[in-house]
Amino acid sequence: MIAARTPAWWRTTLALCLGSFLVFINLYAPQPLLPALREAFGVSTLAISLVMSVATLSLAASLLVFGPLSDAIGRGAIMRLTLLASGLLSLALSLAPTFEALLVLRALQGFVLGGLPAVAIAWMGDEFERPALLSAVGLYIGANSLGGIGGRVVGGAVAEIGGASASFLAVGAMTLVGLALFWKLLPPARAFTPRRFALGGALADLGAHLVTPKLLGAYLLGGLNFMIFINQYSYLTFRLAEAPFGLGARLLGLIFLTYLGGTLGSSLSGRLAARWSQPACMMLGILILAGGTAMTLAGSLGWIIIGLSLNAFGFFLAHSMASSWVGRHARCARGSASALYLVFYYGGASLGGLWLEPFWRAAGWLGVALASWLVLGATLALAAWLWCGERREAQGAALALASSPQTSSSRSTRPQADL
Repeated sequence: MIAARTPAWWRTTLALCLGSFLVFINLYAPQPLLPALREAFGVSTLAISLVMSVATLSLAASLLVFGPLSDAIGRGAIMRLTLLASGLLSLALSLAPTFEALLVLRALQGFVLGGLPAVAIAWMGDEFERPALLSAVGLYIGANSLGGIGGRVVGGAVAEIGGASASFLAVGAMTLVGLALFWKLLPPARAFTPRRFALGGALADLGAHLVTPKLLGAYLLGGLNFMIFINQYSYLTFRLAEAPFGLGARLLGLIFLTYLGGTLGSSLSGRLAARWSQPACMMLGILILAGGTAMTLAGSLGWIIIGLSLNAFGFFLAHSMASSWVGRHARCARGSASALYLVFYYGGASLGGLWLEPFWRAAGWLGVALASWLVLGATLALAAWLWCGERREAQGAALALASSPQTSSSRSTRPQADL
């Protein structure tokens, strides 16, 4: 097992963070282009939001394939080959002649983009010691946010100069160059034990995860939080593209620099979890996300940026805690358990537009904020439920230890065991 802060840990964590970065630049590069794409193809706001939704929905579906498959054949090949396909499809997007072709290519790209997220945390769970896992997951999710920033900033900046096609070409080229480094850095798995793939067994594993309360609570929390967080950005691009702000694609891309707040939140997550508990950190993150949403109601661009930065910090803090919680509490088939978390996560993202659209039409950005708070109230309740369950377990374990007839002898030998 790889220990924290060793050379092997740094190399492996760097490789997986790079892979995560490449996935998310591809997934999110079109987001600042949505107002321009809407005009170019002459479609509605809801229709153009499908550029993001079909990718996240197909990504969610692919996780049900790649997670169980990785438990059978290993994780490294899946990550490498799907990154290659992602880069090639990004190049193909630059040639899409119609809106329908664009959606088909985005759906295919979303499917292959699911390969690395489906298995990366399971790879860490196989190879890393527990303290090393918590720290690595925080950095890995921080790379998610950096990839989201990079895709949107590059996408918006290049589109301002050469249009959407040039943006897709740039992202595809970045992906293929980064893949070469990822291929070199990622070491072979040492602790992975393959399981024979059987459809019945895979479905049984998924069913077992879904009826495990600790896992289901985290699944719902992650999916609902992401449903709000990511789709707020989509609707905000429409708000900021209109008067009185009137921002173009390049400046809309720069708005996503607020994701740096998420990089900070996820990077601090391991330290905060060690001080408090994972569910407590989930609650803190959700409260910060709700507060940041309130700040985006301001009419000042500066306050909106501060609110978005808080949103990113809170969301990624809660997301880091929920995803590592799944890795910690999955009793078997860790690959499919982590994949199922991401099914809920990206499934939520794909449904967010349908949830927010009626509120946007009825009351504009205020309606989006109200719809967000309704969902965040539910996720806060889920985090509190997980926190109460963890406290009950800890109290029960303490009582069992205190009542054990071997407690005194165990205490007398504990210092030598720790040595």
